Amino acid sequence: MRRTLLIGIAALMAGTSIAQARPSTLSMTCAQAAATVASYGAVVLSTGQHTFDRFVVHNGLCLPGEYAERATAPTIDTPHCALGYTCEQRRRLFHNDF
Repeated sequence: MRRTLLIGIAALMAGTSIAQARPSTLSMTCAQAAATVASYGAVVLSTGQHTFDRFVVHNGLCLPGEYAERATAPTIDTPHCALGYTCEQRRRLFHNDF
């Protein structure tokens, strides 16, 4: 009984760590990375060994106060592959703007 429980917990933990892994643009072609963004609508992708970004297909997936700006990322076959957009904070014109 105890062994079965430990095996079950180990399997659950292994599945959790796999699910949390971020796909990397560095292991995809440009077409594959663009298709990943298009299929999910909004997805976080690793773009380097210690870098990542959230890519979206349109402005409607950004938070209030953000806007969509065209974004690129390195892939196997392209150093600047156009993947869609990233959400950037709007700049305030005046200090008192909300």
